[in-house]
Amino acid sequence: MNVLEIVFIAAGIILGIVIGFIIANSRINGAAKKEKENNIKEAEVKAEAIKQEKILQAKEKFLQLKLEHEKAVNERNQVVSQTENRLKQKDTELSKKIEEVTRKEKEIDGHRSQANQQMELYKQRNEAIEQLHRKQVDMLEKVSGLKADDAKAQLVESVKAEAKTQAMSYIKDIMDEAKLTANKEAKKIIIQSIQRVATETAIENSVTVFHIEGDEMKGRIIGREGRNIRAIEAATGVEIIVDDTPDAITLSCFDSIRREIARLALHQLVSDGRIHPARIEEVVEKTKKMIDEEIVETGKRTCIDLGIHGLHPELIRMVGRMKYRSSYGQNLLQHSREVANLCAIMASEMGLNPKVAKRAGLLHDIGKVPDEEPELPHALLGMKLAEKYKEKPEVCNAIGAHHDEIEMTNLYSPIIQVCDAISGARPGARREVAEQYMKRLRDLETVALSYEGVEKTYAIQAGRELRVIVTSEKVSDAKAEELAFNISQKIQTEMTYPGQVKVTVIRETRATAYAK
Repeated sequence: MNVLEIVFIAAGIILGIVIGFIIANSRINGAAKKEKENNIKEAEVKAEAIKQEKILQAKEKFLQLKLEHEKAVNERNQVVSQTENRLKQKDTELSKKIEEVTRKEKEIDGHRSQANQQMELYKQRNEAIEQLHRKQVDMLEKVSGLKADDAKAQLVESVKAEAKTQAMSYIKDIMDEAKLTANKEAKKIIIQSIQRVATETAIENSVTVFHIEGDEMKGRIIGREGRNIRAIEAATGVEIIVDDTPDAITLSCFDSIRREIARLALHQLVSDGRIHPARIEEVVEKTKKMIDEEIVETGKRTCIDLGIHGLHPELIRMVGRMKYRSSYGQNLLQHSREVANLCAIMASEMGLNPKVAKRAGLLHDIGKVPDEEPELPHALLGMKLAEKYKEKPEVCNAIGAHHDEIEMTNLYSPIIQVCDAISGARPGARREVAEQYMKRLRDLETVALSYEGVEKTYAIQAGRELRVIVTSEKVSDAKAEELAFNISQKIQTEMTYPGQVKVTVIRETRATAYAK
């Protein structure tokens, strides 16, 4: 095969390829064109459908807006129609009222003319009566020989004298009746008050018996060489008497709060079983906090029971302390509650405010329970405390005047005084000896507290011994002996007491360190 043939063959192949490509391309273009036309037709169909749908939606929206507009127009027309009807009705009513007013005016004009005619007649009659009266007066003056003014003055004087005589007689009758019935009415009010208040009287003493199980516990309470019992006495200020009485230990102290602290602390120690000086001090401190909380709770409960509101928190605490204080052997809280109820009843009978009377009755002995007791009568001290905590003037005066230390300025003061006497005068309510005894013990402690460096003082052994606990940083051993002598000399010169009083000064040094 020569070159020319090869060239022709190659040219033929190339030409065939080109022609095949052209044919294939023309077929592809035809298919694409056909597909494009189909797509265009589908798009036109869809567009027509969307167009029809939008037209339908627009028509529906138009119809809806048209209905709403017609509805609004109808409602507005209805409102306008109702308004027009109301206006027409009011116009009709107004026309009727105008006619009524016009008719009444005509009637009033008629009545006015009649009244004017009657007034003229009345004036004429008065003038006639006046002339007749003058004629009668002239005739009386001629007959009696007195002028009208003189006769009038004599008549007034005679009427005055007669009225005065009758008034004096009436006043005398009232005074006599009041004298006859005053005592009867007063006794009636007092008896009714006492009958309506039936409060039990609690007699406090200076001894509490603590029951234990077995004599073995007595030994544990005493401790080795008496260290436990000394720790309890030093922490509480209560004398613990351990004798041959089976299953019992006696707690002796004039201060009932201390006795209660010692009793509760002993109960917890015995129940726990751990009895040693460190544990004793811990339990006593916890018991003191518990007693303080109980005092506040007692005060709040008392105020709620009596219906007394708005009392200062410090006064509430003092009311709670009354539970552990006695007045001549009578429990002070029970006494104050009884006086408060009696005062409320009497105030109601006399037409006064029972709440004010009840408040004054509850607080009348508040001066007996402050933390510090200055040299003031308890009535005046209570009045100062009430003034300090913003109580009403009537309440303050009733507190201060219930033992006649100050002048009474209102009716509540004599009521408080009378009810206090009623509560304390009942048989068995009070014991004078117990109060004097406790006052002597309290005075013993006060004497020792007046010296510098003294931390605590406890009168024990029924006032035959005074234990004085001093601060080791301020009082040395040598000064402790001097202090004991000075206190004993002051007691000897300033106080009256039976037998002798032993003064014991206790000074303790403690060294404390912490391992960290």
